[in-house]
Amino acid sequence: MATEPKTLNDMFIDTLKDVYYAEKQILRALPKMAKAANSAELKAAFEKHRGETEGHVERLAQVFEIAGKAARGKTCDAILGIVEEGKAVMEDYGDSPALDAGLLASAQAVEHYEIARYGTLKAWAQQLGLTEAVSLLDQTLAEEVKTDELFSKLGVGSINKSAQPKAA
Repeated sequence: MATEPKTLNDMFIDTLKDVYYAEKQILRALPKMAKAANSAELKAAFEKHRGETEGHVERLAQVFEIAGKAARGKTCDAILGIVEEGKAVMEDYGDSPALDAGLLASAQAVEHYEIARYGTLKAWAQQLGLTEAVSLLDQTLAEEVKTDELFSKLGVGSINKSAQPKAA
């Protein structure tokens, strides 16, 4: 028997599962990153983003509902790799002035992944006529972009400078 070809809706649901899993992994990683960070500003940014990430998971559950599917994740190898890199930074740079710069870089890798995923999901939701989902995905996308901008500002403002040894 021939199987039906997969559709854009199938891809949408698969990617939704992927990002749902990713957000759950991020929820587990952010407290560890906040604890490891030396900068009070960076700790606060990680803690704030954890609260936002809880909202992202809730919105994704709503998008699943709109799409008529149960909210469940699918292993996302990309986020697992990015999270592993963040763990390696904490292990390899734990006592280094460069720790916060590495944590920030890891966090931005996560943000860039999420921005790509949410942008794609939003475009597909538009194509599929899932108007309510478009609005929810757009909200999350805007928060991810804002967080990335905050991380960039922290990096340029103080974090990356703190990673440099002081001149004698």
